[in-house]
Amino acid sequence: MSSGAAHRSVGSVVEKLGKDSGFTLIELLVVVAIIGVIAAIGVSQVMRARLSANETSAIASLRAINGGQMSYASAGGQGGFATSLAILATPCAGGVTGFISPDLDPAAPGVTAVGTGVIKSGYTVDMIGNGTAGSPDCNGAITNTDYATTAVPLTLGTSGQRGFNSAGAGTIFFDATGLPTGTTPIQ
Repeated sequence: MSSGAAHRSVGSVVEKLGKDSGFTLIELLVVVAIIGVIAAIGVSQVMRARLSANETSAIASLRAINGGQMSYASAGGQGGFATSLAILATPCAGGVTGFISPDLDPAAPGVTAVGTGVIKSGYTVDMIGNGTAGSPDCNGAITNTDYATTAVPLTLGTSGQRGFNSAGAGTIFFDATGLPTGTTPIQ
């Protein structure tokens, strides 16, 4: 193909496109609006999924504490329960690991502690001794006849919707308003 033929063919393409090529401003605005609506729907779905995942993590944390307390009572607590997460995370003398995972230990490196509790997946998870004083554990710490655990959302509606609590019986209860005083057992 000669350079003259190539020039004519490009010229004819440009003439055919002319004013009719491209998008109008209205067409672009409609496309942007549609993308915006789809993105808004997606963001709300992601937020709901995050709330659900945080609540699941809070429930799992309370289950881990309940299991750790049962192990602690039978192995190191002389039948009594630990009175704090720090005590529950401490191994017996000569032991290597505590009764709960390090992510629930307020003294563990990298864990965000709040008072005697920890912040985990958008929830403040804490535990206190409850009941009457019992015998000393394997490390000399005084045990209690019961305990109370709570998991409360850091920001209600953003990091979690429901509050959770449990005690020595092992049942986990929830409160739909985010308080740690729920009386409805989870299913």
